[in-house]
Amino acid sequence: MSTIIELAVSDVRFPTSRDLDGSDAMNPDPDYSAAYVVLRTDAGDGLEGHGLTFTIGRGTEVVVAAVDALRPLLVGRSVEGIEADLGGFWRDLVGDSQLRWIGPEKGAIHLATAAVVNAVWDLVAKRAGVPVWKLLSGMAPAEIVGLVDFRYMTDALTPDEALELLEQAVPGRAEREAELVRDGYPAYTTSVGWLGYDDDKIRRLCREALADGWTRFKMKVGADVDDDVRRIRIIRDEIGPERMLAVDANQRWDVGTAIDWMARLAPFDPYWIEEPTSPDDILGHAAIARAVAPIRVATGEHVHNRIMFKQFLAAEALSVCQIDACRLGGVNEVVAVLLLAAKFGVPVCPHAGGVGLCELVQHLSAFDYIAVSGRLDGRMIEYVDHLHEHFVDPVVVRDGRYRLPTMPGYSAEMRPDSLATYTFPNGDAWR
Repeated sequence: MSTIIELAVSDVRFPTSRDLDGSDAMNPDPDYSAAYVVLRTDAGDGLEGHGLTFTIGRGTEVVVAAVDALRPLLVGRSVEGIEADLGGFWRDLVGDSQLRWIGPEKGAIHLATAAVVNAVWDLVAKRAGVPVWKLLSGMAPAEIVGLVDFRYMTDALTPDEALELLEQAVPGRAEREAELVRDGYPAYTTSVGWLGYDDDKIRRLCREALADGWTRFKMKVGADVDDDVRRIRIIRDEIGPERMLAVDANQRWDVGTAIDWMARLAPFDPYWIEEPTSPDDILGHAAIARAVAPIRVATGEHVHNRIMFKQFLAAEALSVCQIDACRLGGVNEVVAVLLLAAKFGVPVCPHAGGVGLCELVQHLSAFDYIAVSGRLDGRMIEYVDHLHEHFVDPVVVRDGRYRLPTMPGYSAEMRPDSLATYTFPNGDAWR
């Protein structure tokens, strides 16, 4: 038997604001950051669990404090006990009778939950000797159902319905896995369209992306409508009329503004409008979706739990479901949302525009295709081309497709020298 004996958490920040990487209408100067968790055991095998939750600078210390608050719920637990009941472990973590008061299942405490849960899954997959995507895809349907907390969901999806969905996907699992290993998972790039980039840089990045095989693109919008029209014209001129181009407002608009703004951008054939208004405004998203159709509405990056996703889907307020590996409460809750999306027939396109997110969500999309939805139509993963060099198992993208990771774990482990340099406030990058 082995026991978790230590939970270490660090505030890791990268000064991306200096080059305006990641800049958008709501967040003009982000420093891509993470509350970074390491779990250690007494097993003597050298295996550690690494997990993170994404932040953008100030406030990371709040999430770090929330991780500290979760420590007593994890340190001292049997690893084998967690492995035997991963669903029960998740319910214990989010169901503490006192900590629930500062959530429940939302805000800083839920971001901290994601970091801890992601670290647990990294450890469990390393102990099994496989990547997380393969660990999940190899589970029996009943085991997958057991990962999910169905509280507040059964009016939209029952355990029996989830089991039926998963059993229907069992035939063809091996073929779909072989397809992903051979061809990779479809992706789109956001790296060409950050709001702070000048026109020459946008043109250069578009041409470089085309040369690298990209066919799907996304740009940031929402600060100035005339500026957006000019910028979308530049990108459309560079990539041509046949390639996908999505736009992302990062929650900037009121409902009426979103509808009017998208009327100005509609002639450039945007594939979707992402986060057009407050991430909590389900009725507002539904109104926008009706008004801007056939342009799709995509959201989910700031949707904080499975219950909110249930309502978005039931209200037909989104037509592209954007899970986030760190906004939701880690792997277990992502599985719940993947099942909900499959029930409603909505494609899942994960948000990955942040440090470590590309590394994590590739596992989740691979699992979705292999064992849940069994579909690739309308599905793609976001890709942002920076900060991957700080990871032991960095994401690999070729010809606009994610290549499945093969190292055991969740691809979340950062390099020791990167941690030493970018830990805030005493790392060399910040002193």
